[in-house]
Amino acid sequence: MYNNKQINFQKCADGLVPAIVQDSATLKVLMLGYMNQEALDKTLQEGKVTFFSRSKQRLWTKGEESGNFLSLQEIRVDCDSDTLLIKAIPAGVVCHTGADTCWEESNVSNDFLAKLESIIVDRKNNPSDDSYTSKLFAKGINKVAQKVGEEAVEVVIEAKDDNEELFLNESADLLFHYLVLLHAKGYQLADVLSVLQKRHSK
Repeated sequence: MYNNKQINFQKCADGLVPAIVQDSATLKVLMLGYMNQEALDKTLQEGKVTFFSRSKQRLWTKGEESGNFLSLQEIRVDCDSDTLLIKAIPAGVVCHTGADTCWEESNVSNDFLAKLESIIVDRKNNPSDDSYTSKLFAKGINKVAQKVGEEAVEVVIEAKDDNEELFLNESADLLFHYLVLLHAKGYQLADVLSVLQKRHSK
């Protein structure tokens, strides 16, 4: 989550370093805030991105009033040790104006898997009685894992036949439930891809 480099707060005015927040799924830049050591420590401890508000002169957890928290996924320190890149999953819009980002961009990706992951995260963070995904999360990790197993068996069964439509539909069900399982465990598809990339580079 936190790369080995240490941030140098002494290099920056008032001990505050810029913290760029990026959506870990869509890779859109969401906002810019400032952190001191205390804000960084709280972010790492609680998993919700916290800044030092220069206007309020206190620690400020993004979403403490709106509920649109930024769930921490990764923090990286830049080459000069004076800027942070924070990858997070937003629970809703980020900007106080109601926009997805502070640059009035839509926080979407051309990658449908990234869009799907964002929807799954939203169903997890903002449960709805009408959402199958929310209900699945509510049943707990054992039920989610069980659904992955059931769908995997269905894929194997359909693979032995020649019905293309059934095979693809069961494959889609398996992929969807696997993504739900990843997020139920606190991971995302990028974490799995990272493992595959490391294996490929060996």
